[in-house]
Amino acid sequence: MSESTSSSRPRVGGATVRKAKLQDAVNIFELVNSLSGDGTLLRRNYAEICENVRDFTVAESESGVFLGCGALHLYGPHLSEVRSIVVKPEAKGQGAGGKLLRMLLAEAEDQGVQCVSLFTRIPDFFFHFGFRVVDRTVLPDKIYKDCQACPRLYACDEVAMVRGPLPRIAVLGPSKIAQPELVKLQTGSLASGH
Repeated sequence: MSESTSSSRPRVGGATVRKAKLQDAVNIFELVNSLSGDGTLLRRNYAEICENVRDFTVAESESGVFLGCGALHLYGPHLSEVRSIVVKPEAKGQGAGGKLLRMLLAEAEDQGVQCVSLFTRIPDFFFHFGFRVVDRTVLPDKIYKDCQACPRLYACDEVAMVRGPLPRIAVLGPSKIAQPELVKLQTGSLASGH
């Protein structure tokens, strides 16, 4: 093998993955929104992508051509979410999607987050990475953050999936969906004066 072992960036079929930089925001914006018209991805505005660019990982060819992206959103130590994971049509089959997902999962592990969630129309891809299908109501943080404002709230065709133990707390709310079995987040004893 002539490939240098000094590169710390993993390669699959020539694709390299790395944390996104602000300069990647235009490519991320264009790719994500090219798939938002049919509801495949939630539409994101450019300012929002710039603001959250540190959530993103990008895949690129050996020559530096942008191939795709994915993001890891952190809700807290109890839950993270893989978002906006997408590869350009011409880059499919090169392993870039799997490499992006592996890097996002490693990032969640590095942050000490046990449960990684996602919503998808292609669950078969994620089964290979240890995800399982769950009822969306076990993820009230996600529902409050995105679903309640989504035009497809009551006609959702996406599958909720998780990897790891289900979270037993929620930090966002109030949710329209009652979750009596969830442990309420204890925010301290300031109210009681102790």
